[in-house]
Amino acid sequence: MYKLIKTEGHARRGEYATPHGIVQTPVFMNVGTQAAIKGGLSAQDLHAVGCQVELSNTYHLHVRPGDELVRQMGGLHRFMGWDGPILTDSGGFQIFSLASLRRIKEEGVYFNSHVDGRHIFMGPEESMRIQANLGSDIAMAFDECVGIPAEREYVAASCDRTARWLTRCRDALYRYTAEDGAVNPGQVLWGINQGAVFHDLRVEHMKKIAELELPGYAIGGLAVGESTQEMYDTIQVLEPFMPADRPRYLMGVGTPENILECVYRGVDFFDCVMPARNGRHGHLYTWEGVINIKNEKYARDESPIDPECDCPVCRRYSRAYLRHLFKAEELLALRFSVMHNLYFYNSLLSRIREALDAGDYGSFYRSNIGKLDRRI
Repeated sequence: MYKLIKTEGHARRGEYATPHGIVQTPVFMNVGTQAAIKGGLSAQDLHAVGCQVELSNTYHLHVRPGDELVRQMGGLHRFMGWDGPILTDSGGFQIFSLASLRRIKEEGVYFNSHVDGRHIFMGPEESMRIQANLGSDIAMAFDECVGIPAEREYVAASCDRTARWLTRCRDALYRYTAEDGAVNPGQVLWGINQGAVFHDLRVEHMKKIAELELPGYAIGGLAVGESTQEMYDTIQVLEPFMPADRPRYLMGVGTPENILECVYRGVDFFDCVMPARNGRHGHLYTWEGVINIKNEKYARDESPIDPECDCPVCRRYSRAYLRHLFKAEELLALRFSVMHNLYFYNSLLSRIREALDAGDYGSFYRSNIGKLDRRI
């Protein structure tokens, strides 16, 4: 399912085949947590901004509108009108970051919904059932995301439990996708590596879950409290132990320069709420750095957000107009800003792929590192 086309150092250029299309990697997945991009973008807009993979969340869609309802509506692709690949996060991170009064047991996690407080239980089998109902192309394993810093003893026990849960996830998803009437019989499971910033625990856990020979593997539990350098060091130590013939997904990361650094270290898939969230606050990415469109200096600026950008917003509207929309508290400001930022991220990954195709990623990296994240 994954084809490694070429490498440049540890950086990789590849393709990943799904039931809803082939994904060119490295790739940034656009986050539509509740089957919608926050900021007013539709599935049609995702095509316009160059999205290859849409990412939705198991926990949130289970809480509302309910995964059984989505199944009755024909699955998530049909429900939201998106015909490309979808990855669903298992809900583990949201349970551990949002839910209150949670209790972790071997069978799974007992917790209260952050929406209405109702009691919910979710374990590996439940997460797989929900994701099977949603019918995503890639289902992520149910795991525990441990915050950093954390005690080594606790992290070690958590890794062992997450490995046991992964086997249960594999067996459960196999059963669900083999049933008559399965929403997406081609749905596959990716495992998640944990271990906080304890390098030996990371490597040990990776070796253990690699034995299951799953179609893909993610690096979870980073960007949750550690320094950026600790994240890079952990990936660098872990990379040689990740199967070279399977895609590698760094969950929840990150800034444009995080992506440049992590492609350099062998990562293939990325996702992050940052471009949409920052866009909704007026922070816009350009090839010279990040601008705050709300600043007074843009009040009479007739130029586009980024002269190098050919997104639908930059082709038609000025910085002055976008600033006005924010000041007038028009919803169109959010839509335009999120559209631009997602287009920028997808364009960044497209340029990364072009540089890898040309054997020139090193030059591309050097010309952009230290620039893309700076505030103008």
